[in-house]
Amino acid sequence: MESLPSHEMSRLEAVAGPDNPLADLVRRRADGEPLQYIEGTAAFGPLELLVDERVLVPRPETEGLFDIASRMVRHPEVIVDLCTGSGALALALKHAFPGSSVFATDISPEAIEVATYNRFRSGLAIYPAEGDLFDPLPASIFGEVDLIVANPPYVADADLASLPTDVQREPHVALVSGPTGLEVIERIGATAVEWLRPGGVIVCEIGETQGDSASRAFRDLPAVVRQDLNGRDRYVVAVKP
Repeated sequence: MESLPSHEMSRLEAVAGPDNPLADLVRRRADGEPLQYIEGTAAFGPLELLVDERVLVPRPETEGLFDIASRMVRHPEVIVDLCTGSGALALALKHAFPGSSVFATDISPEAIEVATYNRFRSGLAIYPAEGDLFDPLPASIFGEVDLIVANPPYVADADLASLPTDVQREPHVALVSGPTGLEVIERIGATAVEWLRPGGVIVCEIGETQGDSASRAFRDLPAVVRQDLNGRDRYVVAVKP
């Protein structure tokens, strides 16, 4: 959502009054701050999570990823959530599969702080770890993962300025992948097969124009592209033979 027009901001400030705390909230929203940052929480599936400027705002597209992933596995023992951010996917999957061991990684220490807070807030025992993609995962689960999910950065450098104002306020490290927008997806695709057990599943969120390129990145897995509720390419799904 774009920032409020100046006349709308003036009208709301007039209603709130200059000394009313609501006026500050109106100004923050008018300046393009995401509503969820102002409220401090966001709903994701069955959960309510802390979100702030350290993490992306969970979106319906990522809830769609959760729905696909949770339908594709029955009794996963080991789940990995790459680029976890607030921990939304990891926590929702732990809620759905309480007997599983869920590992959540993120390169951002600030994001891991939020995911850890949400872990204790929810009472769901996941294992957040700071590091680059698969690097912080324990060696004991190598080749034994039942489900990998990822909502990686997939915006190209040149496209950042065209995003809505409130999206641009979110952490760039979680949005922007590099010159093509495919850099992180390609790294996940090149490595995921090694961590999955036979029959293991990966579901990765992608940009709506990246279907063909992203599916080719999973060159050692038979990947297919699935659409979101708006009919746009949004997920790469693969099962290890």
